[in-house]
Amino acid sequence: MNANELLYQINLKQIQGIGDAIAKNLIAYCGSASAVFKATKNELLKTPQVGERVAQIILNARSNAKIFKRAEEEIKFIEEENITPLFFTDSNYPNKLKHCNDAPILLFYKGNADLNKEKIIAVIGTRNATDYGKQLTEKLITDLSAENILVVSGLAYGIDVYAHKAALANNLDTVGVLGHGLDILYPALHANVASKMVNQGGLLTEFMSQTNPGRENFPKRNRIVAGMCDAVIVVESKITGGALITAEIAHTYNRDVFAFPGNAEEEFSAGCNMLIKRNKASLIENAADLLYAMGWEQTENKKVKSNQFALPINLSDDENQIINLIKDSQPIHVDEICNKLQLTPGKASGLLLQLEFGNLIKSLPGKLYTLN
Repeated sequence: MNANELLYQINLKQIQGIGDAIAKNLIAYCGSASAVFKATKNELLKTPQVGERVAQIILNARSNAKIFKRAEEEIKFIEEENITPLFFTDSNYPNKLKHCNDAPILLFYKGNADLNKEKIIAVIGTRNATDYGKQLTEKLITDLSAENILVVSGLAYGIDVYAHKAALANNLDTVGVLGHGLDILYPALHANVASKMVNQGGLLTEFMSQTNPGRENFPKRNRIVAGMCDAVIVVESKITGGALITAEIAHTYNRDVFAFPGNAEEEFSAGCNMLIKRNKASLIENAADLLYAMGWEQTENKKVKSNQFALPINLSDDENQIINLIKDSQPIHVDEICNKLQLTPGKASGLLLQLEFGNLIKSLPGKLYTLN
């Protein structure tokens, strides 16, 4: 950890009037957080979304002893509590979250789980979980125990904490995303679970110490839960609530959203049923449904794709290039195909569709493609 650079990263995070999107632009144009604080006004004004007002805010921050002192206090807290700061340019920053426009520029992490595991799911739901919801949660995670999946949730009452407990019981890493700093824990009743999670997963937040769990923090927390995962599973929810907010955010991030259906007359199934009815979530009844939908099934006789894949002779040059790229990197995201082959999204989509119609490739959730 470069304490000097971290000082400026925390300072940048603290400046009122500069959100995560502008902060990322500043880093992209200036090169680092410390460089932002050393840039001239003209250099700052070259940054997208930075006008006279924002540039002046940054210049004023340079002489603000209060934010420097607060950053120094935070670094001391980080060192004493063995916390890992994750700046969005760091390799261990959650990669899936990094590609969300409003992802935090700086996270604080206490734990040992790999936040870039191949398979990451969020299991969320109502704080007023029924016995049915608790059983669904425990069975889902128990049945996923052989998959080396990272289980993420918000460490709240109800479905969240049941998901964390089930992951711990089944030797799966589990991460709780918090709506406050790492110097406190809310709800305090979950302190014992949180302590175990630090050794088998972790606690993650964008909030500095001395940040209390205000209501406005939890929607921010929810976007991290949604953004760092491959899939979000809603077990139980009312027609309104935090779980539905997370599901909606996940939908906008193009994450896969799943929901367990419930009794039409049950209050805590109404949210799940609504998500399914409105095509905001796919219906699942068990872990097998999730694994199939995500392309994560494991069978003893699963065929390994041969490097000697035979290409039909009537493919175009672009189609051949796509097939070869997928063969070497499967599964591969459509954006990576566009970037590596210099194709427009429209042309790539048309070519991929033709290859899919020809039964040469198949699409997976999350705009991923693999050979058929």
